[in-house]
Amino acid sequence: MNIKLEESWKVQLYDEFEKIYFQNLINFVKKEYASTVCYPPGKQIFNAFDKCSFKNIKVVILGQDPYHGPNQANGLCFSVSDGVPFPPSLINIFKEIKKDLGTEIPNSGNLERWAEQGVLLLNATLTVRDNQAGSHQKQGWETFTDAVILKLNQEKENLVFLLWGAFAQNKGKFIDTSKHLVLKSKHPSPLSANQGGWFDQHHFSKTNAFLKSKGLKVINW
Repeated sequence: MNIKLEESWKVQLYDEFEKIYFQNLINFVKKEYASTVCYPPGKQIFNAFDKCSFKNIKVVILGQDPYHGPNQANGLCFSVSDGVPFPPSLINIFKEIKKDLGTEIPNSGNLERWAEQGVLLLNATLTVRDNQAGSHQKQGWETFTDAVILKLNQEKENLVFLLWGAFAQNKGKFIDTSKHLVLKSKHPSPLSANQGGWFDQHHFSKTNAFLKSKGLKVINW
C-alpha cells in the first residue's frame, strides 16, 4: 500500500502497511473523508511522523483523539493550528511549562516547533468526524499506533515517554523502563488536572535533565 510518509518512518512501518487491518482502516478513512467532514485535513493525518523523523525522536507524548472542532486538529496531539484559540488541555500544558521552567505562554498553540526538535506528538486515533469525539476509534488506528510504540520501544533507547492520564498510561504499559524514561501524571484536561496530579509534576524539566544526562540536546519547550 502506498502511504505518503516521512521516509525513515516508511522504512520502519512498511510491514504494518501491508497488513489487512491497515488496508481496511485506510479504506474506512477514505470513505469517511469523502462522505463527511473529518479532521485533521487529509494531508496532515500523518503529520506527527512527517514533522518528527524516526531517527531524530527523543520524546513521545501520547494523546487519544484529534480535536473535533473546525480548524483545530493539525495531526499533532494537543496541538492546534496557528491562530486557533487554545483548548483547555493545552492551556494547562502551557501553565505547567511556565511553572516548571519559567517560560512565558506562547502566542501560538501550534506544537510543530516541538516536533521538529524530536517530540513525537502521537494520538492513539489519527482521525475523527466533525463534532463527534471518538467517532473513528476501534477501526484500526489503535492497532497501528500500538505498533508504532512497540517499534520505538524495541528499536530505540533513552527515549522519554510522557504518559498523561489513564488512557496514555494503559497504552504505554509495555514500555521497557530499563531502556527508557517513563513519566506519568494526571491528564492536563481541567476535569482531571484540577483534582491534583497534573500541576507541579515537572515533566518538562525532568525530560530535559534526562536528555542532558544522556548527552542529548534538550527540548526548547
